[in-house]
Amino acid sequence: MRALLLVNPMATTTTRRTRTVLIRALSAAVDLTVEETGYRGHAAALAGTAREKGFDVVAVLGGDGTINEAVNGLLGAAGTDGTAPPDGAAVPALMVIPGGSANVFARALGLPNNAVEATGAVLEALREGRRRTVNLGLASDPEGGDRYFTFCAGVGYDAEVVRAVEALRGAGHRAGPVLYTRTAVRHFFLTDRRTPALRLERPGHRPEDGIFMAIISNTAPWTYAGPWPINPTPWASFATGLDMLGLKRMGLPTMLRVLPQVLRERDTLLRGRHLVQTHDEEEFTLVATRPIAFQLDGDYLGERERITFRSVPNALQVVA
Repeated sequence: MRALLLVNPMATTTTRRTRTVLIRALSAAVDLTVEETGYRGHAAALAGTAREKGFDVVAVLGGDGTINEAVNGLLGAAGTDGTAPPDGAAVPALMVIPGGSANVFARALGLPNNAVEATGAVLEALREGRRRTVNLGLASDPEGGDRYFTFCAGVGYDAEVVRAVEALRGAGHRAGPVLYTRTAVRHFFLTDRRTPALRLERPGHRPEDGIFMAIISNTAPWTYAGPWPINPTPWASFATGLDMLGLKRMGLPTMLRVLPQVLRERDTLLRGRHLVQTHDEEEFTLVATRPIAFQLDGDYLGERERITFRSVPNALQVVA
């Protein structure tokens, strides 16, 4: 079995020594080629090349951003069902080894959050021939084209926080729950909490205006604060369509009612008068009256005015 391992050398929770140990373990099980990512978009390019060269597996040692790039590289030339690109090459299976600060996709797959333990788990799955087929989300906009996401997207305040954290990381701050929490609290008082910009459009439904921010989920939890799951869309899963939570109020009283529900383990939808909640959606569009911040899988993508979200069934095979 031929496997390509994509290593993000800047991954926040692995050391060079750890990466060496993991590479040796993987090399003992598969015919392994190792590539380090060097710039934004590099993982996508390397994964696309692996598909063209007929690799069986693409493994990723890195965070959710690197995984997102690899998925888009694997499926970038695929049809909407994600099964095979037009050139006839099979899409390699994905293998995930967490190396980031949150590792939401890996944890949603049930993998340990420790890179060494996760390597043992995926090697066991590889030996036993276990592969899991998951749905993905696809975001389409006139400016950025199409991009797959594995677990979440955000429009508005959530994406503004991601943008601010990326700027801090660029200035040398280490990513982690404390940095995200401090940034979220500080930015809450900077975001526009008076003029909602978003309208939700769904086939067969009336448009819904007056939305400040929207969280779109392909699975649950949506993210983690260290060991604590953050779960605004508890019904989301890799086996269903997309879920969305929108807020029509951004005042402090609303947030104080919503946050305890998001931080508590639950199997029911959130309660509140100013919430917009959808479940198992095949497609919907968010239209903004002004350019508004946008993120996918924790990666800030700029400001947009119209984004269509679609669920792509059975899009990807994962070794897990």
